[in-house]
Amino acid sequence: MSAFVTDQFRILNANNFVDSVVDSSNSYYVFLGLPNPDPASIGFGRTDNWNINPVIPTDNFSYQNHYKDTSIFGKKITSSNIRRIIRKVDWVANTQYEMYRHDYSIYNLSPLSQSARLYDCNYYVVNSDYRVYICIDNGSSGINPTIEGSQDEPTFIDLEPSAAGTSGDGYVWKYLFTISPSDIIKFDSTEYIVVPNDWQKSTDPQIVSVRENGDSSLNQNQIKKIYIENGGLNYNSGTVRILGDGSGGEVSIAVDSNGSIISTTVISGGSGYTYGIVDLGSLQKSSSLTNYAKLIPIIPPSKGHGYDLYKELGTDKILIYARFDDSTKDFPIDTKFSQIGIVKNPKSFGSDVIFTQNQYSSLYAIRLTSGTAPVVGQKITQTVTNGIAKGYVASYDSETQVMKYFMDRSLYYNPTTGYCDQTDYYGVSDQSEVLSFESSSTNAIQPYSASIDVNLNDNKVTVGSKVVDLGVVFNGGLANPEINKSSGDIIYIDNRSLVSRSSRQKEDIKIILEF
Repeated sequence: MSAFVTDQFRILNANNFVDSVVDSSNSYYVFLGLPNPDPASIGFGRTDNWNINPVIPTDNFSYQNHYKDTSIFGKKITSSNIRRIIRKVDWVANTQYEMYRHDYSIYNLSPLSQSARLYDCNYYVVNSDYRVYICIDNGSSGINPTIEGSQDEPTFIDLEPSAAGTSGDGYVWKYLFTISPSDIIKFDSTEYIVVPNDWQKSTDPQIVSVRENGDSSLNQNQIKKIYIENGGLNYNSGTVRILGDGSGGEVSIAVDSNGSIISTTVISGGSGYTYGIVDLGSLQKSSSLTNYAKLIPIIPPSKGHGYDLYKELGTDKILIYARFDDSTKDFPIDTKFSQIGIVKNPKSFGSDVIFTQNQYSSLYAIRLTSGTAPVVGQKITQTVTNGIAKGYVASYDSETQVMKYFMDRSLYYNPTTGYCDQTDYYGVSDQSEVLSFESSSTNAIQPYSASIDVNLNDNKVTVGSKVVDLGVVFNGGLANPEINKSSGDIIYIDNRSLVSRSSRQKEDIKIILEF
């Protein structure tokens, strides 16, 4: 029994994901994490040569929670930061391009790339002005299979397909859309171009005009091309109907002196076609033809070219963009990170409500008043009521004296076996209990002998003459993350070599999801 998942299923999944992201009932965030992936000694989920060879992420519940524990901060994905994408096919002079066809398959491979699927063909282009066109005709046919290189760059924004110039190269292009300047800035890459969001509902005048022009329920405009597979012999010229499961299609036929069909011109594209056959009966010179013509109406993927852009271009990939900078104290400027991920619907700290703000800190914080400066990645401890609290430094702001930290299982697993596991060890009763840091004027943070500012009960501190917003609220010098780190679903994780941040550094994160 043979079965396969169709291209349209992948496109549908991509569409559903975008819809889920922009749905106001959901909150998706790009997050950065794991500031200490290459430990000097031991650490769960880490290796001694991480920066040379980052480990392949593990997809199980244990590691899902580890990724959450070691996360640092996150930024919300909005409708302005997510786009469907397609392969970037630049228009280049003298380059051959394939035409759109609805019937490429293993039995009918595309002529240039020998592809069995439309979406692997170079049947669309983006020009130097970031306008995107689909190739309706490349001048080839079954009787003349040679495909010449394109000579004229398409630049027009007319709604009907046409040649791009006067060279006679045989190419006919259909304008689809123009990539916006803002999308170019955010999403441009050497491999992909972005497709506008919300094509079916957009009120952008240019998109509306292309979409409505492609809607054959509004006009008799569906079929644009009749491909001549075989011109046959002994036919007359004339105008005939396009039969099939649609209606209204008409095509003008021209023949040479032998009655072989040499050109076709669609007079009316009709509507409702999923297949078609040209009615040549009235043009047959006799009832005993020995060389029958074969004309193939090229059927758009929907009501017409430009109506359903996502089907037409095969948008089964998504690009997500996020920028991390020093615009808020939520995002430390001195930290490091080696993981990039996406989490869906984390909940607010101490609540069962989905977090909805534009960004969050997923770190604990302590405001210090003395001691040496903490170092990112180092282990910290504090003697507390029932034992020892432990954490890893994620950031230290020397201006505000705020140290941010996280706690993960590598602090509590057996520290002598490989990279930490649940093997029993001497001292487990004292070392493996997870304890929180406490607001104390006497119990210092080690190894820095640092005292806690137990009087800080605010989200602001005064530094000199300046009031600084710390981004989170402190209580007795301690602050919790803004999210419940055990909540939400990790849907993407990427391990990278360690990236160090600086005060003027900006990270533009681009994540590509393929469905």
